[in-house]
Amino acid sequence: MEQNQRAEFSPKVAIIGRPNVGKSTLFNIITDSRKAVVKNQAGVTRDIIIEPVDIWGKQFDLIDTGGITEAGDIFSKLIREQVTEFLHSVDLIVAVMDGRAGLVPEDRDIIRVAKQTGKPFLLVINKVDKVFEEDMFKADFYEFGVDIIAASFEQRRGVGEILEWIVNQVPENPGTVKEGMNIAIVGKPNVGKSSICNCILGSNRMIVSDVAGTTIDSVDSPFIYNGAKYTLVDTAGLRKSARREEDLEIISAFKSQEAIRRADIVLLMVDGTIGPTDQDARIMQAILEDHKGVILVANKSDLGGKEVPEYRKTFREQVERVFHFFKDVHIVFTSAKTGQGIDDLFEMIAKVSGQMNFRVPTSELNDFFFETIRKAPAPVWGTTNVKFYYLTQTYQRPPAFIAFANHPDGVTNSYRRFLIKNIKERWDLHGLPIRIFCMKSRRGGGDNE
Repeated sequence: MEQNQRAEFSPKVAIIGRPNVGKSTLFNIITDSRKAVVKNQAGVTRDIIIEPVDIWGKQFDLIDTGGITEAGDIFSKLIREQVTEFLHSVDLIVAVMDGRAGLVPEDRDIIRVAKQTGKPFLLVINKVDKVFEEDMFKADFYEFGVDIIAASFEQRRGVGEILEWIVNQVPENPGTVKEGMNIAIVGKPNVGKSSICNCILGSNRMIVSDVAGTTIDSVDSPFIYNGAKYTLVDTAGLRKSARREEDLEIISAFKSQEAIRRADIVLLMVDGTIGPTDQDARIMQAILEDHKGVILVANKSDLGGKEVPEYRKTFREQVERVFHFFKDVHIVFTSAKTGQGIDDLFEMIAKVSGQMNFRVPTSELNDFFFETIRKAPAPVWGTTNVKFYYLTQTYQRPPAFIAFANHPDGVTNSYRRFLIKNIKERWDLHGLPIRIFCMKSRRGGGDNE
């Protein structure tokens, strides 16, 4: 049902152009996939490929179309008819041209067809490999009176501006009406995920066994706790890839990954008597890559307290060592066997939920931002200082931000970490995987600023 709703209501963004101008490369960069085949050969993409995308909290369906050409072969004719007809059903159009080839007659036809639809339309001149050549390559296309961006997909240059154009056209997500919160429980096999589920749900709805890997399926269980609505997804254990020899192991791992993607908050459960391991670190990295709120659940803490000296202190030290890339993760100590820590867990879920919904007015955000960047030397791009213009919050949960600058490529990961650390301290957002995107600002212009 959810998929059908998305297919029906998500805005559709079509990438069009002649064969071999870079449409599929752009599609793959934005969707982070290899679904569109990329070869240095004209006419590789035959079909229309549609992939859902979530960028900075805006959702849309990105569409890669076959190359439009006047060539006489039957495939070219079918593609041209298919794409021309299809464009009337999309919401936005991104037309990709080859800057090296310049404006050719077929490009004029493509632009004419796109303009006839009356849809918002962006012209992208690809293969502009040198920044100082941008104006020269764009000059041929100014006559059409549409938005133009020069880019080099191979160098990943210009993609941020294309995304900015799309995001500005896409309306706010209608999904804010969703009731309740999806919680996924993930972790290695046999750490007590199903037992915790049963403890929360008050029933034996999950199969519990001492044999690792008992839970094969992922089962959605709606429930109410202290008056709040939730949906709990119990997942099969994530095991190291090398040990996934049976089909069931592969299927269960896939379902766990799907559960992470569908969740609002992910509970990463570990065996408190053992502590987090390198495999748990890989699972945590997968959660952070999907930008999810996360809570580390140390289960079997009743045994841990008896077996491990200074149990909680020892566990926290392990967390700092194993999760060195995310040291401030929230931790809750539980025991599925005794019910210990369940109330603490839901208090933490409520706290993380509040953090995830955090919004800050743009004026307050920028007052903080300019106060913060004065605390450290500006990053440098080549011989030029990076100059920031403003910071804005996206519509993503957990919070994410876009910093506009003259040279976004000069903003290093260490400088992002500096900004994120200050954001967390300023608004008490510790334990959240906050992200900062950097984009080139169209303000202020020159490289010498």
